Amino acid sequence: MNKEKLVLQIIRLLEQESENLTNAAKATHADATNEESKAEHKYDTRSLEASYLAGAQAALASESKLSLAIYKKLEIKEFHADSKIALTAFIELVSDDGEHSFYFLGPNSGGIKIEHEGKPVVVITPPSPLGQKLIGCTVGDCVKIANYGNAREYEIFRVC
Repeated sequence: MNKEKLVLQIIRLLEQESENLTNAAKATHADATNEESKAEHKYDTRSLEASYLAGAQAALASESKLSLAIYKKLEIKEFHADSKIALTAFIELVSDDGEHSFYFLGPNSGGIKIEHEGKPVVVITPPSPLGQKLIGCTVGDCVKIANYGNAREYEIFRVC
């Protein structure tokens, strides 16, 4: 498992997201300040709504840039068979019915899904419910994960 390439994929995805959010914020700001958005009467709130939206999109763009900066400076740790799960771990879980799932424990941007080395990998974070259950565990440990009311047991198959 090449985690450096995995992190580069995450960085590329975050760069694209950051660019998209920045462009959307700029476009919305332009709409909010456009002469056509000017209120026509006292109940016309188009301009105000557009400015709120522009502010929210600018905040999202800023958060995305921060996430990107964190990933660019991320120190990738090496894990061994007896290592405890911590930040930058690649984790393979296997369910009791033999289904394998793959996770990367990242500092933020949880929920990102990428295809890496032919496997679907989901980025999870330490404060996420799954992250909280996995941190400190080792290969062979079992965790119970509730998903939509159904609890399933997973064995930690690999950590690298």
